[in-house]
Amino acid sequence: MKIPYIMTPGPTQVSENVRLARSLETTNPDLDLQFYDFYKETCEKIGQFLKTKNEVRILSGEGILGLEAACASLTEEGDRVLVIDNGIFGEGFADFVKMYGGEPILFSGDRQREIDINELQKFLDKDSNFKYATLVHCDTPSGVLNNIAKICPILKEKGILTVVDSVAAMGGEEVDVDEWQIDIILGGSQKCVSAPPGLTFLSISEDAFNVMKNRKKAIASFYCNLLIWENYYENKWFPYTQPISDIMGLSEAIDNLLKDKEIIIRHAKIAEATRKSVLEAGLSLYIKQGYSNTVTVIEMPEDINDAELRNYMLEKYNVLIAGSFGYLGGKVIRIGHMGENARIDKVSYTLFALQKSLEHLGFNCRCDISSCFLSGL
Repeated sequence: MKIPYIMTPGPTQVSENVRLARSLETTNPDLDLQFYDFYKETCEKIGQFLKTKNEVRILSGEGILGLEAACASLTEEGDRVLVIDNGIFGEGFADFVKMYGGEPILFSGDRQREIDINELQKFLDKDSNFKYATLVHCDTPSGVLNNIAKICPILKEKGILTVVDSVAAMGGEEVDVDEWQIDIILGGSQKCVSAPPGLTFLSISEDAFNVMKNRKKAIASFYCNLLIWENYYENKWFPYTQPISDIMGLSEAIDNLLKDKEIIIRHAKIAEATRKSVLEAGLSLYIKQGYSNTVTVIEMPEDINDAELRNYMLEKYNVLIAGSFGYLGGKVIRIGHMGENARIDKVSYTLFALQKSLEHLGFNCRCDISSCFLSGL
């Protein structure tokens, strides 16, 4: 099997030390008490990465598990939940809320721009009777980035718990859980963290735990019940057998992030240079405001099929980029410059492959995209 350059907005490329960590000999994670220490230490490192003293848990399932677990654990029958929506994953939280008996109330914004904080404030001044609110940091299908640093404190001021999906942002965008008063924030192993898919992790505030503990009815799930983890370390008991190799890889990947003191700056520079070079080439960006450091979303030129373009890039240049789905299906392509993908050589080669593939299909670029990218750094 020929492995391509994976320049998608997750999963991302995985560094050698993470791959090697996953290949190490393992023990029985249920019975070996040393593993409980290792799991706890890994959670504490994630807390350091997220700048929080809140409890952290690693769950066996990719990022969607964390989104559902947060909603399952907080939602009771009839709860009003504010779903802040300016993208596919933003809107998608409503499905989880309804699944567990809640009533989702959507605050919908322009899907090509970040959430308008003034409009949100006006909305909340009229109606703030919500148990919790859901918010996506970076909505991966479109690449729109929301300002959680300002939004979460506004919600908390109104007595609303906050649930933030930062799966596609954390590691490439600044995150400060305690300073920004985030109750639950969710991440995944396969994006900026650059570990293989299969794990989600989240931090949980004391306020969120108290709400879960004071429910009228028990949480209608086992696997998605965050309370079953409450005393795992003291009791030396996991709710289910842990995927030990995945967690060993995740621990190594978090070490990589903590050692990389320029990680946010690196992502920002590469993202800005990518957007600039794409525009200079005569292409259009989908987002008009609220650009992410982790993914660039490009509108397809007229008369060029996105699948044909992506397939040609893969077959001719061994570069795998992504299309999108939902209302953006067939309309855009996505380049993921996150985690291990956010390297100058990898992005430069991807843009070279993109240009050559566009030209093959009849679109003439106004500049050498790769050279424009490098000059913009």
